[in-house]
Amino acid sequence: MNRALFLIIVGLGGVAILCALGLWQVQRLAWKQGVISDIDARIHAAPVDLPATPNPEGDAYLPVAATGHFSGDTLRVLVSQKTQGAGYRLITAFDTDGRRVLVDRGFVAVDSPDVARPEGEARVIGNLQWPRETDGFTPEVDTKNNIWFARDVPAMAQALGTEPLLIVARSLEQDDPSVTPLPVDTSRIPNDHLQYAITWFSLAAIWLAMSLLFLRPRRAISSES
Repeated sequence: MNRALFLIIVGLGGVAILCALGLWQVQRLAWKQGVISDIDARIHAAPVDLPATPNPEGDAYLPVAATGHFSGDTLRVLVSQKTQGAGYRLITAFDTDGRRVLVDRGFVAVDSPDVARPEGEARVIGNLQWPRETDGFTPEVDTKNNIWFARDVPAMAQALGTEPLLIVARSLEQDDPSVTPLPVDTSRIPNDHLQYAITWFSLAAIWLAMSLLFLRPRRAISSES
């Protein structure tokens, strides 16, 4: 096999593989956009009652409405918001229809004074969520200062004596005006497939250009002879 034929095979083979990877990412992009659209539709559907036996897989993002009373302590989860800076998510136990669940009431700035829990009957509209925010690098809970570094639903449920069930409030009556709800949305669902596709197609173009450059000297020599 002469040099030119070898370079043509390698060049076209590399371009084909890289373009195939780019097309696969385009297909993944369409799939991910469909998944996100389905989740968006689920998030904003009409709220229903709390399911009797909630399932983290089947009931994730389920819109619910519940009426009851807040009780007990409030856990503070350290977070940061782009437009507001550092602050805390407030997680409080909520008694409703003989059940006790967790409610993520929303965000307060880190320098805000202690926010009292709502008194009296309250109605919560929000979405069920089982956030996966803990890993091997998550710091231990600062129990002395009541600072958590992630929403760990099982651990929080144990701390407040509730079901391992979290409602992220979208609307909450009778809460302090300094508490800003942080409703569930799809903005944090990763969707980088377009960037990956552009990368693969760019590499294919570079591979083709380099292959042509390797072929040019051979052509020049052949034409001179």
